[in-house]
Formats: sequence, C-alpha cells, structure tokens
Amino acid sequence: MVQTPPDTYIAATARKSAPVWAVLLAACAGQFLVVLDVSVVNTALPSMRSDLGMSAVGLQWVVNAYSIAFAGFMLLGGRAGDLFGRKRMFLVGLGLFTAASLAGGLAQAEWQLLAARAVQGLGAAVLAPSTLTILTSAVPEGPARIRAIGTWSAVGAGGGAAGGLVGGVLTDLLSWRWVLLINVPIGALVVVAGVAWLTESRAGEARRLDVPGAVLVTAGLATLAYGIVQTEEKGWTAAATLVPLAAGLLLLALFLLVEARTRVPLMPLKLFRVRSVSAANAAMFVCGGGMFAMWFFMTLYAQNVLGYSALKAGLALIPSSLTIVFGSKLAPRLMRVLGAKNVSVLGILVAAAGFGWQSLMTADGHYVTSIMLPGIMMMFGAGLATTPLASLGTSGADPGDAGLVSGLINTSRTMGGALGLAVLSTVAASRMGGSTTPEALTAGYAMAFRTSGCILLAGVLVLLLWMPRDGAKR
Repeated sequence: MVQTPPDTYIAATARKSAPVWAVLLAACAGQFLVVLDVSVVNTALPSMRSDLGMSAVGLQWVVNAYSIAFAGFMLLGGRAGDLFGRKRMFLVGLGLFTAASLAGGLAQAEWQLLAARAVQGLGAAVLAPSTLTILTSAVPEGPARIRAIGTWSAVGAGGGAAGGLVGGVLTDLLSWRWVLLINVPIGALVVVAGVAWLTESRAGEARRLDVPGAVLVTAGLATLAYGIVQTEEKGWTAAATLVPLAAGLLLLALFLLVEARTRVPLMPLKLFRVRSVSAANAAMFVCGGGMFAMWFFMTLYAQNVLGYSALKAGLALIPSSLTIVFGSKLAPRLMRVLGAKNVSVLGILVAAAGFGWQSLMTADGHYVTSIMLPGIMMMFGAGLATTPLASLGTSGADPGDAGLVSGLINTSRTMGGALGLAVLSTVAASRMGGSTTPEALTAGYAMAFRTSGCILLAGVLVLLLWMPRDGAKR
C-alpha cells in the first residue's frame, strides 16, 4: 500500500474545490499517460525501424531514452512540485510531455525521435509525482483515500499493461506515429481539466531544487547505458566501450558525493541506513533489470520471428497484461498470511520460472506455449512481487519520509529496467552473431530471457540475505 506523509500543504487559492471525482479523474489520466508511454512503443518498433532506417541500438534507445529521463528526473519533479506548486508542475509536465509527443510523432530522423522521447521522459518525471500528491491532498484520510489510491495504482498498472494493445492497434490501423500523436489530443483535454478542476498547493516548508544531483544521476545512467550498448558492436575492451562505462561510473560517484554534501539532497543517503529501505530498493533495481525487457523481447519475437502484425502482437499480450493486474491485487491478501518478504520471494521465483519457460521458445513456436502461458507466469510473478517490495521499501522509514521513499522505490525500478534493457539487448545481439534468420533471432531472444531469469534469482538472494524479517527496521 502506498504511504503518504502527513499533510503539509498550503493552499494557494481560495476558490471552491472541484468534486473529488473530478480531481481523481484528472490525476489518474495524467498517470495513465506517463505509464502507458513506457511500453506503448514496443509494438511499433519494427515499423519505426523500417520507416526511419533505425539501427537495433537505436530501437532500444526509443525505450531507454524515455525511461532514463523519467527515472533520473522523477525525484527532482517531486521537489519542484513542493516548491512551485503541485498543480503548476502537473500542468508544466503534461504540457512538456504533450509537446514532445507531437515532435516525436512528426520525427523524420532517428535522432529527432530519440530526442523527443527523452523530453517526453522529462515531462513525465515532472508530471508523475504531482498526480498522487494532488489526489491525497484532495481526499481526506480514511477509507475514501485508500480507495482513491487503489484506483490510482490500478490505473498505473493498467497503463503499463495496455501499452502493447494500444500500440498494436494504432500501428496497424494508422501508423507508428500515432502511438505518440495520440497523446496530443488526450494531453490537451487533461490540461484543460487540470486548469478547471485542480487546486494549487505546495509544501509548507522552504525547499530548493537539487538540480546538480538530478543532472548527475541522469547523465551517469545514460552514459553507463551507452557504454553497455557499445559492447554489442565494439566489445568490452574497446576504448569506445570503456570510456563511457568509466565516465558513467564517475558521474554516479559524483552524484553520491553531491548528495552527501548538499543541504536538501535529491536522494538523502541517510535513508539507506534503514535495511528494509536499502534492501527493497536493491531488490527492486535488480528485479526491474530482469523484468522490464519482457515486453520488448516478446514483441520482437512475435513480430520478427512468428510474423505477427503489430495489432496481433498487441492482442497476443493481453492475457499476460491482465495477469500482472491480478497478481498486484492478490498480493496484499497473501501478505497478511505469509508476510511481505515471503510474498516478494514467491513472486520473483514464479517470474523467474516463467522467464526460464520463455527461454525454451523456438522459431516455429505456437502461441499458447511460446507466448501466452509463459507470459502469464512471468507477469503474475511480477505483479505478486512488486506490491510487497514497495511496501517493504516504505515500511522501515520514518513517517515523514514515506513519500520520498515511495519515489525512491519507483526510481529504482525504472533505472534498473533501463540498464537491464541495455545489458539484455547486448546479450541477445551477441548470441545472434549478426544473423537475422528466424533461428538466430530466436536464439538471441531466448538468451535474453534466460539471463533475465538469472538476474531475478539474484534478486531473491538480495532479499534472503539483506532484507530483515517483516516488521524489523534494521
């Protein structure tokens, strides 16, 4: 369950508040858009490659440019909302996201599309933290707020799950450009709704933005991911690989130094002295690295090997998309019986088994055994694991830090996913050996799924060795 800190808001306007349902609708619509765009491009990737002449590396950066910017600036977006007002940053982030969607949909070259995706991620990072804060400030504590947060969480899960279907329908019936252009009219409507329905609020305490921290962590992750991607073409010992890898690690080290010295850090390092927080973030980072690439490789396998259209590929992923929502809903009930740590371990093991099953796919595979059933197992495990990990990551911190650690756990998952995709794409390309035959592609994708399963098992070890028993902070 998402925890929220005590209200410290100062209303910036005295006008009558809009109905709660209107605030909930506007906040959830914004959240749906930013989560949808993490996965909506997956089914459009082959069309993008054909139309813009993109490289295999460029394709993974269509996903990573958004994810890295989103994760790297998310905590900064939350601080900006505290300082300048949640409604204002909601509208600024949504406006930036919508404008970047238009630019991406009209892109005529690979670099234009990647730049637009990065700006989209920045807009999403400004927008996303305000959606939950706006909602919790509009709904009094108690059952009503719990239901509102549950709706917000379900919308987020639904946005990620719906990405494949929405992207497939738009790509097949219109073109790949519409997976981005569709955000423009929807974003404009949500902006109008936000202006009309949302009430301004900001934190009562004075704060400042840790811009150096946000820039360093985002640049470090992007540079590190670029270095990993370079191994596909240059190898691990080439200067073109080693230089960005070293530069990325140096930038991340500088980020930690800045966070240790600044008065109001983007990521207070003291939080990681609490074992439950540090272990949950480490596990979420590792599991994000293993699970995030599932949609990417499943889509490529369905289209490049089995010959599915974009629409058919999107429809093929519906069962697994629904299963992650089911797993997320079931997890809280199991947590009351087994405990959060045990449910996390169980979920990760189920997901790892699904990834192992998926790695057995063949070039002439059948839908039920090569996509549907292993996909259901992978995503059921993912849904089962994510909710208790988020709970563990917030339960050990002080109540006043609950909102911050919730942002940290989401950032860890997204950052892990972005770097994981870079690593797994390199693993797949290495196994393919430059061949594009169905058999070679299948072998590469299978190796990526097998590696993902091993990464998830490492996540289990992190929980078993590091995470304290439920209810313990240290």
